[in-house]
Amino acid sequence: MKLTFHGASRQVTGSCFLVESDSLRFIVDCGMFQGGRAAEELNRRFPGFDPEDLDFVLLTHAHIDHSGLLPRLCALGYRGPIHCTQATADLLGVLLPDSAFIQEKEAEWANYASRKTRKRHRSELAPLYTVTQARETLKRLKGVGYDREIQPHPRVRVKFRDAGHILGSAILEVWVEEGGKTRKLVFSGDLGMPGRPILKDPTPIDSADVLLVESTYGNRLHKTLPETVEELAHAVNDTLTRKKGNVIIPAFAVGRTQDLLYLLMDLVRQGRLPRNLAIFVDSPMAGSATEITLRHGELMDEESRELLAWFRSSPEAPYLRVTENVEDSMALNKIRQGAVIISASGMCDAGRIKHHLKFNLPRSECTVIIAGFQAEGTLGRRIVDGAKTVRIFREVVPVRADLYTLGGLSAHADRDALVNWLSRFRKPPGRTFVVHGESETALGFADLIREGLGWNVDVPEMGAGYALD
Repeated sequence: MKLTFHGASRQVTGSCFLVESDSLRFIVDCGMFQGGRAAEELNRRFPGFDPEDLDFVLLTHAHIDHSGLLPRLCALGYRGPIHCTQATADLLGVLLPDSAFIQEKEAEWANYASRKTRKRHRSELAPLYTVTQARETLKRLKGVGYDREIQPHPRVRVKFRDAGHILGSAILEVWVEEGGKTRKLVFSGDLGMPGRPILKDPTPIDSADVLLVESTYGNRLHKTLPETVEELAHAVNDTLTRKKGNVIIPAFAVGRTQDLLYLLMDLVRQGRLPRNLAIFVDSPMAGSATEITLRHGELMDEESRELLAWFRSSPEAPYLRVTENVEDSMALNKIRQGAVIISASGMCDAGRIKHHLKFNLPRSECTVIIAGFQAEGTLGRRIVDGAKTVRIFREVVPVRADLYTLGGLSAHADRDALVNWLSRFRKPPGRTFVVHGESETALGFADLIREGLGWNVDVPEMGAGYALD
């Protein structure tokens, strides 16, 4: 049996792992690389294997860095099923067409810019995939519930276990039979932080022959949730009541937007934010993701169901509006004060958030709240790293707005939560691979596992293959 790492190796995005055994071949995840030109080149070169040879695909969750190249995989010849939880399938019905729309628009803009600058010698840039290809991909999704065993191949059994990261996110337990022996592979996917709003805590796993574990925050601890809520309340109150500006929050449409809505509404319910708070979710995709979350109430924790009942019935509930079209989105840029605008993308590299940053970053009375991980090379990372100016739509934009980074809202487990999840194994896995972390973080977390747990650990490089015999 062989395991090859085609992404999320000493980097955070592009999750994709190929398993080969005799005549069996399948991948876990098919994620898009994100963050700058290097990521674009990696997406263009994908895949490093023949899609037509795959028997099936397993998907841990719907985030684009885990699912975003599925339409490209299918466009290049893959014709098999894509197994995921039902909630993930529902979310992909929104996320993949939206991603394709962005690909089409960015290709259109790049081609227009080339023509405008008279670089006619350049060939037209094609999108990574089209909306039509994304919709065709959705037909291959096979949804399954948590904790139910499926058999995608005569020699393979799979269980999807709740990862507590976003709606529908899963840890995969995969049993592969080879030569009369069965090996158990466990793919952590992205593990959630215990005790966070809306979702349940990650499911403990007790055994594995081979383990792949994420390490996004394997080198740091998150702020506690009470500290984070206090900082959020201060940022919003200070901006709206003292400075008389707007609050701009880049947020992933799936997961982070719903967490922020929960916290903002709970702060209003507690009387810690104004009753007349105006919240705008400027992302049709986030609106759809929120509706899907509500449809899967069985996956929500009890506190979230209670808050939802209050919002639906209380006259003190905040004003909440999800923008429906481009005109509504553009109108938000005319609001000079009093608005909390949550918009995608979470790393500020695409979507409507770039317009809101362009209009509000230069204003000292406004505030930008960064509520999630910002990968190297992204606009969000440059803002967090203290850039005095940034380029948005080819324009130089000064950064004068206040900046808050809410480390305690991460959908990823921090160092201690990751170690605690690992400590639930009854005995060390035969092989452990640390993935989904920037190089220094992944290497440091691997050292922590070796020293603290005494496990055999590798940190694979991009394209590395390992024999699992």
